[in-house]
Amino acid sequence: MKHIQKFSISFLFPLFLAVSLLTASAFGSVIFATPSNYLSFLATLHPGDTLLLAQGNYYGLPIYNINGTPTNPIIITGPDTDPLPVILGSSGASTVRLDNSSYVTIRNLEVNCRNLGGDGVNSQGITHHITLENLYIHGFSDEQGTVGISTNRAPVWNWIIRNNVITDGGTGMYLGNSDGNEPFIAGIIENNIIYDTIGYNIEIKQQNPRPTDIPGIPTADNVTIIRNNVFGKANNTSTGDMSRPNLLVGHWPLSGAGMNDVYEIYGNFFYQNPTGEPLFQGEGNIALYNNLFFNSVGEGIWIQPHYDVPRTIRIFNNTVVARDSGIKVTGGSTLYQQRVIGNAIYSSNPIQASDRSDNITDSYQNASLYLSNPFGNLGQKDFFPKAGKLKGGPINTSSFNTYHDWNRDFNFNLHNGIFRGAYAGEGQNPGWLPKLERKPMFSSDNTPPAPRTHFRIE
Repeated sequence: MKHIQKFSISFLFPLFLAVSLLTASAFGSVIFATPSNYLSFLATLHPGDTLLLAQGNYYGLPIYNINGTPTNPIIITGPDTDPLPVILGSSGASTVRLDNSSYVTIRNLEVNCRNLGGDGVNSQGITHHITLENLYIHGFSDEQGTVGISTNRAPVWNWIIRNNVITDGGTGMYLGNSDGNEPFIAGIIENNIIYDTIGYNIEIKQQNPRPTDIPGIPTADNVTIIRNNVFGKANNTSTGDMSRPNLLVGHWPLSGAGMNDVYEIYGNFFYQNPTGEPLFQGEGNIALYNNLFFNSVGEGIWIQPHYDVPRTIRIFNNTVVARDSGIKVTGGSTLYQQRVIGNAIYSSNPIQASDRSDNITDSYQNASLYLSNPFGNLGQKDFFPKAGKLKGGPINTSSFNTYHDWNRDFNFNLHNGIFRGAYAGEGQNPGWLPKLERKPMFSSDNTPPAPRTHFRIE
């Protein structure tokens, strides 16, 4: 996490505070807090308030019974300068704890669990409309079951997890509970980097029928979006029975509210998994598109039964370079369609799927015949098509043209339907070359998804 600082905090913070007052005073108070008094201020926050944490060490951050509103959220933030305020873990306790809270944004903090057995962020009760942004979460590698961000104790909905760095840990995110209860609903997970975790980078658990006695819990059809993240498991990963995919998503409820929910997973870079597990595994309703997958030591994409079966599956416009298998779709429900369309796949076994069309495939070793520099080092690795290699006839998009940004390639340029794989172009790559950093990201209205709202001097 790199920030730029050209002024001391004693000079910068009053300016930061003054500009924040101008932007926030119409909606609530701006409160300047330090390690000695922040706990007393937490209990007094009202909708629209901003709690500014000065640089320093803080022992835990309890977010209990703190509720903003849709138009006036509560913001708890550090300044946008190095060093970030540090929230320190304590033995056996999660470092940032939430319960009975809503419309709260937590941003610009370092969360150092200190390998003392607690999660980085843990929702211990019902929470909704929570934003976690620009957090550096680390120091939770004492065991695989210790988690960077966890929501395994109660239902949560409308969380935004954005622009975070999560590393040096057991499991990056564990959303939902192992028994299928405590669902994670209608979330957005974007522009994060999660790497070198022992287990999953992210797992979102399967879901039982949703509770009906919780006020405000979503009952309509919803989408959970996972976009423009970097997932890496090249180092420190567990093996054998404890090995895990980079990203795994379980099924939605099999009946009632949520049964038609969909995962839309796009614009991500998946890098390495040497454990025998794939880069991605999923079941239920999934749209997986415009992603880059690279695994020089194993598997690519597995769509297969886990706690239920694959249902509506659309895998389109991905570029997959994986030594062993590329895309595997097995065990899907015959009541739904599982389609693999318009991908570029380089693997010893490129596609195992009954419904596939308009894909271009070859061996893993031949990927460099089609792509600019697929086997280069990170930062030089380039999956952009060579001229004349990945064009074909126009693809029929009718089965997938309702998903968010379906017609935007990995660089967020318009996809014209004649290129296979994650890019709509050939020759010189005009975009970001994949590496272990946060991917630059823009949303469909061409504005950054994580705008800075506070003052910054560069």
